[in-house]
Amino acid sequence: MSSDETPNVPSPRNSREAVREKAQKVHAQQSRARVMRRIILGAFAVVAVGAIGTAITLAVSAQVSKPQLTPAGMDHDGILVSDISATTVAAEASTAPDPDDTGAGGETAPAPAPTTSSTVDIHIYVDYLSPDAGEFERANARQLVNWISEGAATVTYHPVALLTASSNGTKYSLRSAAAAACVATHSPAQFYAFNHDLLDDQPEVNTDGFSDAQLADIAGAVGSDNVKSVRSCIEDQDYVTWAKDATSRALEGPLVGSDDLVLTAAPMIVVNGEAYVGALDDPSEFSQFVLTVASDAYYATETPSPSTSPSATPTPTETTEPAPTETPAS
Repeated sequence: MSSDETPNVPSPRNSREAVREKAQKVHAQQSRARVMRRIILGAFAVVAVGAIGTAITLAVSAQVSKPQLTPAGMDHDGILVSDISATTVAAEASTAPDPDDTGAGGETAPAPAPTTSSTVDIHIYVDYLSPDAGEFERANARQLVNWISEGAATVTYHPVALLTASSNGTKYSLRSAAAAACVATHSPAQFYAFNHDLLDDQPEVNTDGFSDAQLADIAGAVGSDNVKSVRSCIEDQDYVTWAKDATSRALEGPLVGSDDLVLTAAPMIVVNGEAYVGALDDPSEFSQFVLTVASDAYYATETPSPSTSPSATPTPTETTEPAPTETPAS
């Protein structure tokens, strides 16, 4: 082999340097790749955190922009029914006698009137999905209307939601209670008619119940004064949170006018602070209960008045004794 070919053979030292340089290049490329991956992952993380932050901000801003609303005109979570002259039920009650009152003439329905100088205070807690609530309304609507019209009783309805889980996930009890609050707020004169229609023609338990649009249609059908506001309130579910809180307050008690009563079922009827536990479909029994409670209230409030009767008692005896003696003398 000639000496000219010797330089073409790489020395061991040059070979090691070449391998080292190549390894350094590969390492540098890998390092750059790792840095790029970190940058990309970091960018994705920033975007993800930003998206989550935006979602949270939007959720919070939505809550801030739509605060929890409280219905108007509902003292102690109930609406006092005082004017029902425009409702269909009132018209029927004024023209058609209650068939259960035939044996007692017309005096059973306005039972509180003859015994008290003040009205009887009736509070009715209703779940619009409760069959018992519907049964009580259908049986007692006419005499309740009569008592209200004659000023013999004040009747306050309290919408509650005890059967929220019994409507295939649609939360009908909650939504219908909120819808009743919408009508009470924006069209109070039509509340009783709306309330009566929901109880008179109820969906069955464990069905979807009426949709919000259907509830708004029912409110419009009873002649709502403010159709657009009522519909918007119902479909936007303005008072759903209120309905939930009102139910919780009733469950915790005490109920209005009572010392220790709490909501245990729907309907729950409280008369002058006393719970009615009789038959829900017997208006005569309910009327008798109201009469008894009214009589107790009358005698409790009239206890000071007998002080005037002793002073009046001698007067008749003095006037009745001279009268016979003077008449024969003349």
